[in-house]
Amino acid sequence: MLRLLSNVLRSMLGRTDPSEAGQSTAEYAMVMIAAAAVAGLVLAWAKHTNLIGGLFDTVVHGLLHI
Repeated sequence: MLRLLSNVLRSMLGRTDPSEAGQSTAEYAMVMIAAAAVAGLVLAWAKHTNLIGGLFDTVVHGLLHI
C-alpha cells in the first residue's frame, strides 16, 4: 500500500505539462462533492427509517440501565 501511495505521489509531482496544473485540485473537488452526495443520501435514508432515533434510544436505554 505504501509503495502504491508513493508511486501515485511521484506521478502527481512529476507532471510538467502546464495544462494539467489544476487537475489534482479538480479531482479532489469531484471526490469531495461525491462524498457529500453519498453522505446526504445516507442521512436522508437514516432519517426516513428513523434509524438515528432508534440508535439514540438504544444508547440512552443502555446507559440508564448500567
